[in-house]
Amino acid sequence: MTNNSSIAPALLPEGLRVYAIGDVHGCSGLLFALHRLIAQDAAARPATRMVLLHLGDYVDRGPDSAAVIARLLGPSPVAGMECVSLLGNHDAMMRDALAPGASDAAVRAWLANGGNETLRSYGASARDRGSWGRIPEPHRRFLAERPLIWSAGGYAFVHAGLRPGLPLAAQTEQDMLWIRQPFLSARPEALPLVVVHGHTPALRPEILRHRIGIDTGAVYGGSLTCLVLEGGCYRLLSVGGPG
Repeated sequence: MTNNSSIAPALLPEGLRVYAIGDVHGCSGLLFALHRLIAQDAAARPATRMVLLHLGDYVDRGPDSAAVIARLLGPSPVAGMECVSLLGNHDAMMRDALAPGASDAAVRAWLANGGNETLRSYGASARDRGSWGRIPEPHRRFLAERPLIWSAGGYAFVHAGLRPGLPLAAQTEQDMLWIRQPFLSARPEALPLVVVHGHTPALRPEILRHRIGIDTGAVYGGSLTCLVLEGGCYRLLSVGGPG
């Protein structure tokens, strides 16, 4: 965990603090531990307005996607803290596979990308489509109702990234959920705001002039990272990781 403030690439409005969490992928234990860390941080450093922002990919590959969604449907880990949970590409694949009349292609895409582990967390099986009814309706609605993007001050928060050269209003769901290139190598002036994103795992957070990547590979044995933004500064909180 790093809790020292550094100069951030953009500004947030005065009085606002944002806690942004990267890709969880069913790692419920790490999410619960990071929420506890955030609660301790918030208690030690009161702020006028605090927003807890999850950047998507709550499900697939990890051991307990069901517990992750149940947690996000529950109360905020800090009384009075706003919670925003964005849609990730894995969440969208699960949403599409569970939709009435879902195509075989949608089902295959989800199962090929970690859906089997998600089904097991609900006590269901890929081989028995009837068992998929064990996934509660509130969890299905959660997936269907996630926003794609949230912005404040000089930042846009989104799962994968933005297409360079386009304003926010012209961005597509496909890009916001899936893009890597040309976003990752974009010039700073090609993006409308500093983009805080997950989706592309790295060994450590990537803090650049125009984007901040915070998927640190929790499901692959890395850490689960929280970026704390306030004013013109940032801090990092994390749990897990090697050792």
